[in-house]
Amino acid sequence: MSLLELFIIAVGLSMDAFAVAVCKGLSMPILNKKHAVIIGLYFGGFQALMPAIGYFLGYHFKNVITSLDHWIAFILLLFIGFNMIKEAFDHSEDNLDPSVGFRTMVVLAVATSIDALAVGVTFAFLQVQIAAAVIFIGSTTFVLSLAGVGAGHFFGMKYKSRAEIAGGVILIFMGTKILIEHLFF
Repeated sequence: MSLLELFIIAVGLSMDAFAVAVCKGLSMPILNKKHAVIIGLYFGGFQALMPAIGYFLGYHFKNVITSLDHWIAFILLLFIGFNMIKEAFDHSEDNLDPSVGFRTMVVLAVATSIDALAVGVTFAFLQVQIAAAVIFIGSTTFVLSLAGVGAGHFFGMKYKSRAEIAGGVILIFMGTKILIEHLFF
């Protein structure tokens, strides 16, 4: 997997965290830089941890389902991408809680990184160097989460749905690319 492909996946995975960071920024009457860093660390940390866990789970099943790896990657990325797009249009869960307490942030970080767990499983089948990938994904999410807090504080909810849609589309395209490469090249 090329660095560009990894970057595209990292940005796609980061969109849920970015969207929630926008909500957190919106809920802050005054932009608190310490809280922005805390939010970035939680989201970036979990976005790095989850693909590592998924990778090690997928690695153990690699020999059993190697012939289906491209289909698994395609289906998982397609499912995650469509789910992100669907969530972009579901505004029932928009929460403007400014809390950055442990319980609140762990729940949000896990919720926004479940898709990264599934991507980690696909990494095991694609022979990705997992250490570099998780550092890259975590760092990208950290930076985009910081940007999301700032954007949320200054621009409000205007771009939340667009970020989720963009992330979903990116993951769908990556899944489709993986499938096409394995079937035709």
